[in-house]
Amino acid sequence: NYKPSQGLSPSRSLIRGLIWINRLEYAKRQAETAMARQNSASTYFVNQQSVAPYHPANHTGTTNYRLIGPETVGANRIEVVLGVVEKGKGALPHSHPGIEQVCYMLEGRARAEVGGQARELGPGDCCFFPADMRHVFTVISDTPVKVLVIYSPPYGESPEKAIAG
Repeated sequence: NYKPSQGLSPSRSLIRGLIWINRLEYAKRQAETAMARQNSASTYFVNQQSVAPYHPANHTGTTNYRLIGPETVGANRIEVVLGVVEKGKGALPHSHPGIEQVCYMLEGRARAEVGGQARELGPGDCCFFPADMRHVFTVISDTPVKVLVIYSPPYGESPEKAIAG
């Protein structure tokens, strides 16, 4: 068993073997996703009612619906989420390491802040949050906001993929 304190390093063949195993596991997951898609009658079409709502971390008054992602249609490089956000609520300051984010406003008004810039957004407006960049999104209208949120690669609402503050 390799222990860093022993001053030994893993052999190149061991490292290559671990990389190969990781690639095989990834290929197996891809094949399982493809098979699941083939066994489902409507895997390429999704609506809000067909997915379970969830409340994302680092957000208040927010209900999300993951429309496009690995578990809905087998998408591995993009994720599309419908967010419904209550008046005065939204995303607290946070960032996503290695994940880009786009918000496209459908209904309501919000204020987005990123990279020292701030802008009020309404229906038809769009904003981009670069990977690793702190951002904030707050509803300013009297009515809830509906916003399409696009992540690349998929965020999957994994707590380790967001940094608060």
